[in-house]
Amino acid sequence: MRPSATAALDAEVCRRLFGSLHRNSQRVKAEQYVRGLLTVRGRKTLHSLAAQFDGVAAPQNAHHFISASPWEWMPIRHAVARQAQRTLAPEAWVIGATLIPKSGPHSVGSDPQVTALGTVNGQQAVGTWLVSERSAVPVDWQLRLSARWTADPLRRRAGVPAEAALGTVEECVRRAVSGLTDMAEVAGLPVVVDVAEADGAAAARFLASTGLPFVVRVGPAAPARIDRSELPNYGDRLRSAGELAESLPQLRQWVNSGDGGTTALAVPVLISPARRNAMTLLAEWHPGRHGDRRLWLTSLGAAAIAAALRLTRLPGVVARDFAEISEAVGLRDFAGRSFPGWHRHITLASAAHLVAAWARGGARTRPAGDPK
Repeated sequence: MRPSATAALDAEVCRRLFGSLHRNSQRVKAEQYVRGLLTVRGRKTLHSLAAQFDGVAAPQNAHHFISASPWEWMPIRHAVARQAQRTLAPEAWVIGATLIPKSGPHSVGSDPQVTALGTVNGQQAVGTWLVSERSAVPVDWQLRLSARWTADPLRRRAGVPAEAALGTVEECVRRAVSGLTDMAEVAGLPVVVDVAEADGAAAARFLASTGLPFVVRVGPAAPARIDRSELPNYGDRLRSAGELAESLPQLRQWVNSGDGGTTALAVPVLISPARRNAMTLLAEWHPGRHGDRRLWLTSLGAAAIAAALRLTRLPGVVARDFAEISEAVGLRDFAGRSFPGWHRHITLASAAHLVAAWARGGARTRPAGDPK
């Protein structure tokens, strides 16, 4: 990581990020941990990060601070959101899934995960990111837990709280969306959900109930019917989203979405099973990429197709910054068995990501600057 990243972690930024920690010793350790994430080479393990801590008991102090010390991570996540709002001018929230491979079954939440490339042992997390066209910063995280992690003896050993429920990726997405209502620091931004493992139509219906503007990626099998109150000359037979998109070539248009343009289709639809949840089905075909079609459901009307397409580009910013920044600050490196430890590590790694994103030049101002 560039030296400017650690220079950006000055006293004012630390006060903003870690001010919720009640004891000065906790605030000092949080700063030391984040500095370690920004500077230590290779994997960011508790052992390697302990070099940032003072005293002969540094390894024990690092382990206790992350896995056992009773500090809350959500206030720091809210502080990361406020700081990202100050520095990055975010345009939207992006919710996406992350697979964290693990070599064995002992890391909290680790289970066989089915992917397009086969079954991989690891954790599955759903991240909530603040994103602009230039930068993406992770703010909140949900860790998917299978039944074995929510039952004793693993629940007790891993410190999984009673309110942490087992669930599917869809339920993690719902919890991520619900968490946005608590982020008063960044209110009113549209939400982009791009999670291949989730039921996109169900996520879109849930988002519609919140009143938040949204764009949700869906699979070609998602059921939809044309909204005849908007297009009275078309039939409203229930079809799949993929079939519906391909059956209306006369409604396709070329849209300049800021990346060279794309062929797109925006159709007002009603989402099954009931004849309600009026939305827009957005389909896009990229020139020169045969068979590359993406489908989305959005609360934005057909007239806002260019704005909706710009939002669909933001998951690409997340993917880029995850590879360039998150990996470097050890976001996937926690190997412990502690549920609170995982959340504390990934929270401080998110803070390190924010500092590194600013140092890279993705911010509009210095982190300790104008709070506007």
